[in-house]
Amino acid sequence: MLTDLKVKVGPQFYRYRVGAIEFVPDVLKEFSAKNILVVHGQISFEKAKPYLSFLDASEYHFHFLQYTGECSYYGAERIVDYVEGHQIDFIIGVGGGKLTDLVGYAAHRLNTNFGVIPTLASNCAPWTPLSVMYKETGESEGKTEHFLRQAAFLITDPELVVDAPVEYFVAGLADTLAKWYESDAILQQDHLRCEPFLQVATYTTVLCKEAILNDSAKAISDMKAGLATEEFIHLSEIVFAVAGLVGGLGDKYARNAIAHAMHDGMSKYLPASHNYLHGEKVAYGIFYQLAVEEKWEQIEVLLPFYRELNLPMSLQQMELFPTDEAVIDQIVEFVDSKEKVHLLPIPITKNLLKESMFNLEKYISTH
Repeated sequence: MLTDLKVKVGPQFYRYRVGAIEFVPDVLKEFSAKNILVVHGQISFEKAKPYLSFLDASEYHFHFLQYTGECSYYGAERIVDYVEGHQIDFIIGVGGGKLTDLVGYAAHRLNTNFGVIPTLASNCAPWTPLSVMYKETGESEGKTEHFLRQAAFLITDPELVVDAPVEYFVAGLADTLAKWYESDAILQQDHLRCEPFLQVATYTTVLCKEAILNDSAKAISDMKAGLATEEFIHLSEIVFAVAGLVGGLGDKYARNAIAHAMHDGMSKYLPASHNYLHGEKVAYGIFYQLAVEEKWEQIEVLLPFYRELNLPMSLQQMELFPTDEAVIDQIVEFVDSKEKVHLLPIPITKNLLKESMFNLEKYISTH
């Protein structure tokens, strides 16, 4: 049996339906929250305000802090200083993935309870007790902060989420699709197949994959029309909640592998990649991992889906392929340094990682 598995399932309370945000005061009461800091973005917060009627409740004292747009150590320090300076007893994050990552990490630093109200479905950040760290410039720090504190609640409304930019949802679908492609080969290894929590994680990755491949076109079309249909609600829920269960149940064996390592490497060494969303870079990362695994037939199967959603398939398509081979070597060195990459049941070498970058570019250019 495994002796290193850490199961961190998710927020203590979850609700996603029309009118769900009206339930926030019930959770605040459970945690005896009175002096509350609301960390928020700009445009998303303006859209969210009509749903946040609890802000008018007289029994609470609300403070407001707009974040800088990045989940950075500087941003976390701003929250820490504000909470300590104003005796805050609860933090609420209203916004997207970077904001909820930032709030989670700051709450961990402070040993303070927090809840999140996602305003879009672009990744599973609202669910997971980890934060992907960036510099204020948008460059990746190349590291992730893991912690044990879970959100007290994740509550939001599909009518708020459907009003977000469509490209973020598309990127979220790609990021979630990676759950299966990154973890399948790892979880199918004989010494892991009988572990109960890893079995549940496996079933969850299959659910994510099948729902996204089957229902994305309809959900995206409905979102463009501003309709919170069943397909949109289910897929958005899979993106920001169910996908988080994969890593929560499977820990490092089901969280991510080469696709996300490549995302981090791009974010760190290719400044122009900041023009692409997290999920778009992960979409390329899926193809890259399949190239490393020499699973060209799976890339072939995914090509129509990628084209339908206009997802990037190669660095040349993204106009990001490095002209300096030293940059390629830096990315390869970074990817190779990640433990999660070496959980795959194939011998990973720097030569293989480098050759696969070129092989993928050649393959896509001829397909």
